[in-house]
Amino acid sequence: MKFLLVFDFDHTIVDENSDTWIVKCAPEKKLPNGLRNSYRPGHWTEYMGRVFAYLGDNGVKEDEMQRTMTTIPFTAGMVDLLGFIGENKELFDCIIVSDSNTIFIDWILKAADFHKVFDDVFTNPAAFSSTGYLTVQNFHAHHCAKCPKNLCKTQVLKEFLDKQLERGVGYTKIAYIGDGGNDLCPVMFLKKDDIAMPRQGYTLEKKIAQLAQDLSPVECSVLVWSSATDIISYLKLLIKE
Repeated sequence: MKFLLVFDFDHTIVDENSDTWIVKCAPEKKLPNGLRNSYRPGHWTEYMGRVFAYLGDNGVKEDEMQRTMTTIPFTAGMVDLLGFIGENKELFDCIIVSDSNTIFIDWILKAADFHKVFDDVFTNPAAFSSTGYLTVQNFHAHHCAKCPKNLCKTQVLKEFLDKQLERGVGYTKIAYIGDGGNDLCPVMFLKKDDIAMPRQGYTLEKKIAQLAQDLSPVECSVLVWSSATDIISYLKLLIKE
């Protein structure tokens, strides 16, 4: 039996939002107000499509984007954590479920040589068009009222677990490591043997705390982390059990 580690990406693996980091490539490193104000809640991916079109219109090429993205810092302790998981892959399956996109995550993980740590990455599909413009699509369609239009992380997790079971792989415990409001849905899906690891001071921690206050706490246990070394300590204890 193995443990499954599920990671968010932005503000969890990397210490920034990869989608806003790319704005460093824009003229004067900022977006025009009209574009910035065009975002509608729940429709982030469509907004990023417009951002990428703007970058393309301004002659920003793939290699410049890639150079910029690979300067994004990892969260404190994350390099050590991913190294630790990589050394213990026989015990851990590891996936990313993220609102970023395939191109950004691929660039960042490969540049740091961490792509082998992850068994699968579930995120919005991105590609460069024949004219050199970066394009992005919604990950899937879903019917979850709690989640943004492009991605329900619970649906991704359920489908992954079902596929693994078909292959004869079950997990003794799922650990979900994230920070954002869109991580609450999958955390509420976790069972009592599982563990949610919200990043300290971020939206997910606050939402879990609010549920406990409303006397409808999440079923799984909760471990708040500020550095990924907190997660290493927990995983070391888990291995000893």
